[in-house]
Amino acid sequence: MTGQPLWQCFDLIFGTSTGAIIAALLALGRKVSDVRALYERHVPRVMQAWPTRAARSRALEALAKEVFAEARFEDVKTGIGIVVARWEFETPMIFKASSQQAHGRHASFIPGFGCSIADAVQASCSAYPFFEKKVVTTDAGHQVTLIDGGYCANNPTLYAIADAVMAFERNRAALRVVSIGVGVYPEPKRFGWQWLVRRVPSVKLLQKTLDINTLSMEKLRSVLCRDVQTVRINDTFERPEMATDLMEHDLTKLNQLYQRGCESFAQNEQQLRAFLL
Repeated sequence: MTGQPLWQCFDLIFGTSTGAIIAALLALGRKVSDVRALYERHVPRVMQAWPTRAARSRALEALAKEVFAEARFEDVKTGIGIVVARWEFETPMIFKASSQQAHGRHASFIPGFGCSIADAVQASCSAYPFFEKKVVTTDAGHQVTLIDGGYCANNPTLYAIADAVMAFERNRAALRVVSIGVGVYPEPKRFGWQWLVRRVPSVKLLQKTLDINTLSMEKLRSVLCRDVQTVRINDTFERPEMATDLMEHDLTKLNQLYQRGCESFAQNEQQLRAFLL
């Protein structure tokens, strides 16, 4: 629609968990069609890994290294925020590229804390206990244990607005925010090891935690930032054939989800056009 790469349309692109993959790729200048092709090629392989979190984590790490190679946060073409959660301190940790986003720590700021984009994205996707925790070493030599950013901000819109207003000193009335969720779906009927995994209380709690976090962060945004013009796309699909969850790897189902995403875009195209053109 814009006729140009999306990184040229946004001053900041934030992402959490699977959104971190998309945010990082867009910020590095990749096309949306490239992102979709990467998902179709790699995501089924990760989610079909043998039913241990160690195997899934190895598959996720291999995916991150293959997709992002040696890319660093110095390589991004626009502002970025990759949200993770620190295991020991129980606080958010956000990988950024610009010292303007340092919020008072400009003198000690290092893009991405000196970590690779692959490591940051893997950490943001490490939905413990479904995946193992991710340990990274920062430029300062600190070893930090990280888990999925969804535990603190599965929807990172408020973090992005905070950077825009407090760090970049943009007027709230001038902001235009596009916030994209993964959608809401019926619970699928699984068989075999995937059914057993879903029955594990900790995994069920993980899914519930991410869902609650998403909704609560969106509620806060709508209350605290009602003056910030925002398009929020996170449609609910109630038909039984749309049943899915975070373990989805069937390409036919993923293609159906993509088609419904196209419909979501069509419903919001007029406002998106006004924002971006």
